[in-house]
Amino acid sequence: MNLEEVLERSHVVALPLAVKFRGITTREALLIEGPAGWGEFSPFLEYGAKESAPWLAAGLEAAVEGFPEPVRDSIEVNGTIPAVPASEVVDVMQRYPGCRTFKIKVAEPGQSLAEDVARVDAVREYVAASGKVPVLRVDANGGWSVEEAVAAAKALMPLDYLEQPCATVEELAQVRQQLMRAGLFVRVAADESIRKVSDPYRVAQLKAADVAVLKPAPLGGVRRVLDLAQHLRERHMDITVASALDTSIGIGMGLATVGALPKIYDDEDIDVTPAAAGLATGSLFLEDVTAPRQIVDGHLPLEILAPDPARLSALAAPAARRDWWLERVRECWDVLEAREDSRG
Repeated sequence: MNLEEVLERSHVVALPLAVKFRGITTREALLIEGPAGWGEFSPFLEYGAKESAPWLAAGLEAAVEGFPEPVRDSIEVNGTIPAVPASEVVDVMQRYPGCRTFKIKVAEPGQSLAEDVARVDAVREYVAASGKVPVLRVDANGGWSVEEAVAAAKALMPLDYLEQPCATVEELAQVRQQLMRAGLFVRVAADESIRKVSDPYRVAQLKAADVAVLKPAPLGGVRRVLDLAQHLRERHMDITVASALDTSIGIGMGLATVGALPKIYDDEDIDVTPAAAGLATGSLFLEDVTAPRQIVDGHLPLEILAPDPARLSALAAPAARRDWWLERVRECWDVLEAREDSRG
């Protein structure tokens, strides 16, 4: 597909959110209908063309090439809890039936560690009351200093991991070292330190994290994530595949990634199930371009869906917003072409 074909086959939608997330109540996205299916281009509004270009590459991959063959058809998912008051946690959790793993937003500007503790405790108590063992992850989006991250780990334990507790790779390495020296078993996960840097492999080189949170859209697509996952797994890092508040079309890209992750077998030759994926964020939308995927006992089926035409029409963004997104595609297309030219 050339640029004009992409623009002609693009649909811009505005989806209302049930809960404020990243400070927004409406999620805009551009969907591309291609020969292999549908792709999504939905970098956050504040991202410039250079940072947004991999999102376009990912959308084009889905629309033009399609996805690799899967090796599994059911994906365990985690629930996502925004930085809501503890009193609102249960209402959000009920959107994730059967989930035992939850990612909880923390370090929200203007909120205290005590509020984070209350939110995490509310999640832990609700999961435990269901008879499941809670697996809790907290995501600080780089909002803590090294000292604050270590103090938070002590206050919030037990945890599966701290996701991006600090902003830089060097700080992640310091947090990990201090936790180990203190005898605190809390893993460190890297998200922005992989997807928002020029060298996503540096986290492994510095042994700065135990877990890599890989998001297909900002990393350039499914195949790119599979290559990166292989490299990091070989360096003893675990992998969590997650979405970037995608529509149901973008969620399909994440499901396809987990579905195609090569199997790993333990010492007893048993297939080790991939870590619960952060791909249930569709539950945060009031409306989406397809019928909702149903979470069953904490799992989603590997379904690659196409938008419903009536939903596409009803959720279409205003003309001015469509024009804004089409111009964004043009800018990112130029970035991708310049990168191709520089390679060869």
